[in-house]
Amino acid sequence: MDSARDLIIIGSGPAGYTAAIYAARANLKPMLLEGMQPGGQLTITTEVENYPGYPDGIMGPEMMEQFKRQAERFGTDVRFETVTAVHLDARPFRLETDAGVHTAKALIVCTGASAKLLGLESETRLMGRGVSACATCDGAFFKNKEVLVVGGGDTCMEEANFLTRFASKVSVVHRREQFKASKIMLDRARKNPKIEWLLWKEVVEACDDGKGKLQSVKLRDTRNKEVTNVRADGLFIAIGHRPNSDLFQGKLDMDDVGYLKVHSGTYTSVEGVFAAGDITDHVYRQAVTAAGMGCMAAIDCERWLERTSHAG
Repeated sequence: MDSARDLIIIGSGPAGYTAAIYAARANLKPMLLEGMQPGGQLTITTEVENYPGYPDGIMGPEMMEQFKRQAERFGTDVRFETVTAVHLDARPFRLETDAGVHTAKALIVCTGASAKLLGLESETRLMGRGVSACATCDGAFFKNKEVLVVGGGDTCMEEANFLTRFASKVSVVHRREQFKASKIMLDRARKNPKIEWLLWKEVVEACDDGKGKLQSVKLRDTRNKEVTNVRADGLFIAIGHRPNSDLFQGKLDMDDVGYLKVHSGTYTSVEGVFAAGDITDHVYRQAVTAAGMGCMAAIDCERWLERTSHAG
């Protein structure tokens, strides 16, 4: 087991890597544990066009590799390990991983959130190739295209309305006629002339064009089980997100969904534990906001360590 470090960062998306860059430059010698999906959600995003500093766009995985290299340049100890248990009832905090045990005086939690998906093999295979779980991220790629949006809650209505800025037609696919969406969001979508409705339908397969790009979507009627094939340039899954917070159940304060609660910036309910990025954010969910929170968490952590005389 390593001697207690000043800081361990859990998670390796934009929030985790940015926290590592700032913490390493502050000479905190952080360890970053990448988790099962190094780079986070951006590793399943083909092209990022809305992050400042990349005027020509950049592939999501390449962008995360650049973040990682920058963190390592300043001395971050990046390890491909997944945390399996956390012990926050005593200091130093103790983390169990699939490779061993680590201890730290402070933690920054950047475990992110995962888009809820339909569970189809074709959906996963075509993710980033016509299938998306983020209209804000990818909507601009579908100018004058026809797209489907799956869901029935506020997220779906919001994404459908947003996509009408780009797509020529947006069709909402829903299993029934009743919606979970709030009345104001549903009314707004129903009044949008570019939105059509495919009700009593469920997605059974995303079909490609033979070159690995979405071409159509197979829909099954939930009443008579009839299957139809609908041409589509894009398929947006908008059935919500799930914060990756299972490790912290009963250990850190979170809301009813599982997003970690923070106060005074990035402080969690346990002193010395900070959180940043999508694990705390159910509103914006963007790489740039996650990176900003990672910066905040590193600065909060550095000042906390200095104030409590734990560093060194």
